Order: sequence, then C-alpha cells, then structure tokens
Amino acid sequence: MNAGIVGCGLIGRKRAEAMPEEITILSCFDASIESTNKFAKDFNCVGHRNLSQLLQDPRIDFVVIATQHNSLANLAFQAIKKGKHIFIEKPGAISSKELHEIAKAAKVNNLKLHVGFNHQYHPAILKMLEFINDGVIGKLMFLRARYGHGGRLGYEKEWRADKLISGGGELIDQGSHLIDISLRMFKNLSVDYAYTPTYYWNMQVEDNAFIALKDNEGRMAFLHASCTEWKNMFSLEVYGTTGKIEVSGLGRSYGVETLTHYQMLPEMGPPLAKSWQFTDPDDSWCLELKDFISDIKNNAHCSDNIASSIRVLELIEQIYERTGR
Repeated sequence: MNAGIVGCGLIGRKRAEAMPEEITILSCFDASIESTNKFAKDFNCVGHRNLSQLLQDPRIDFVVIATQHNSLANLAFQAIKKGKHIFIEKPGAISSKELHEIAKAAKVNNLKLHVGFNHQYHPAILKMLEFINDGVIGKLMFLRARYGHGGRLGYEKEWRADKLISGGGELIDQGSHLIDISLRMFKNLSVDYAYTPTYYWNMQVEDNAFIALKDNEGRMAFLHASCTEWKNMFSLEVYGTTGKIEVSGLGRSYGVETLTHYQMLPEMGPPLAKSWQFTDPDDSWCLELKDFISDIKNNAHCSDNIASSIRVLELIEQIYERTGR
C-alpha cells in the first residue's frame, strides 16, 4: 500500500517515521514549499506544490492529514472526493459538526476514517485498559488525570494561541487526549464543571483547563490540562472498588512511562503494589497506523474511533460555551 502525507511539520514527520515497513510514502504536500522540499528529501518521496497533484495519483491508497486544526476538515473532504482513505490528526476538525460531515462523506464513499489519538496506544494505557476490562480493580468509581507541559519563548504567538486556527487552547490541544482516554472507560460522560482560565500567557485562548465530567452512574473524571506546568508531566489514576491503577510519564521529557497496580487487601491498610516500566521507544504512533491500515486491508472497523472523536469535540464545545470561550 502507498501513502501520501499532507502536512510536513512535526506531527507529519512523526507519522512518517512511524509508518509500517510495508507502506511506501509516495508523496507529500505542505503549504510551505520549504517544508515540502525538506520532507521529500528526508523521506525519499515526491514533494508536490499543491494538494490536487498528490490526490490525483491513483497509486495512493490513503493520506495522513497532519495540519493546523482549521484546515483539517477541508483537506479531508478533498481527499474523500478523490477516493482516499483518511488518517486525520486529532482533534479531527475544529468542530463536532465538521467531523460529523467528514464521517458521513467517508461512509457514503466506503472509505476508512480514523482520528489520530495515539495516547490510547501507549503500552501503559493499553495494559491499564486490559486490567480494567479484566476486572482487576473491581467496579470503576472515578479517575483523575493531569497532562501538562512548559511553554517556550514566543508560545503566545504560535498558531495554537490563535482561536480561529486552533479552535481553542489547552483544552482542545492536550485536554482532548484526556477526554478521549476517559471515554474509553466511561461512555456517557457529560460536563459537570469546567473552568478555562488564562493565567500566564498573553493570548486569547486558555492556558489551563479544569474539567469534571460525570457519567450516568455518577462516576467522575477529574481532568486538568495545562501549558503552565513548566516541567512536562502526565499522570492518570483510575480508582476501582478493589484497587487503583496509576500511569505516569509518557517517555522522554515526560519521564519513564510507568504503570503501578495497587491491590486492596481484605484487611485494607497499605495495598500491595506492583509496577511495570516501559522504556522502549514510543511505538504508539506506529501501532495506531497499523490498526488503521489493517482495517483498510480487511475492510474491518477495529480502528474506527469516529463516534468517540465526535463526542470529544462535543464535550469541548460544551465546556467552551459554559466558560464563555
């Protein structure tokens, strides 16, 4: 199978580097000619001056769209018209309505569509979900998650600080990952509380998002996404009636990816604790692509995350409406 990459920035490069060996990257396109040319040289593919040239190549089976948020939907519609399967980076669109329309168009044309939420493919997250599905910590009660990073000089001038381009701030950026993971455990979440302040950066979008989501059974997901963390960090704690699972780190600057299972004892008191560390290079990007490619080959739906991705955007929209963003 053959792929085309649309968007030759950091994430487009990550996807290209993670492409399974059996896939050939034939061509690329970016609004920046300089980025296109450098990408084409680095990945030994053809760099196109416009998207139409890339999409007209009948050899390309699917395209990876890794661009700024406000262009995702338009690029996806163009690719669908040319009969290409679509792997589109999160959040998939700038609104739930846009993503719903993309999904409808893909279905009508019998094309596969996946939104890139790679965090659910991290080994600690996969093992956590396996434990939960096996009932290792009993019935779920609530979860608490934090995801934060430090800024950099000029951060408030980057495209993510422009609401018309990004659709929002930390909530739609890193917060969308936290909501996506929460929906893997609690299906019918609604907004119970939200606060999206801008504490530090001189920009129109929020630099912190404090969220409480609640499902039909009253179970809670307490989430905090921040770009005033200063030291990159990731923390996820899931509490059940017989124990707790804690995931910390995502590798590299976020710290060693670690999962710890705390098992409640019959007499209670301090729990038994067992930890796993995942020190191999991050292969979540590759695993996610493999699932998507497998669905194309087998006309399956294992990687279909469109309904949950639309729900992520719906919750984000409700939070922004509630907080006046």
